[in-house]
Amino acid sequence: MAPIIGTILMFVLALIISAVVIFIVTRLFGETEDIKTAIIAAFIGTAIYTVIYYLIGQGLIAAFIAGIVWLVALQKLYTIGWIKSLIIAVVIWIVTSIVGWFLPVLTGPV
Repeated sequence: MAPIIGTILMFVLALIISAVVIFIVTRLFGETEDIKTAIIAAFIGTAIYTVIYYLIGQGLIAAFIAGIVWLVALQKLYTIGWIKSLIIAVVIWIVTSIVGWFLPVLTGPV
């Protein structure tokens, strides 16, 4: 039972950290949505990557497909275009990668 609780706590912590990164990056790009939208984006991103990796397996094709689906999710959540969602996603990925060296973050670009 303890490993399950630890896994859940790590998931929640990683979700919060990822949501904060998403919130800050989207604010830097002029988006005005609140932290709830960033939490939803982090959760949806994790769900997308998990499902795609489960169905296709890990690799570049799965990452590409999941990335495209996550761009669509960002577009819908923040009402932005393809280019802006791509730029935001890349910046989120870079920042999350840097933060991931120090703190736990979710898998995928989130």
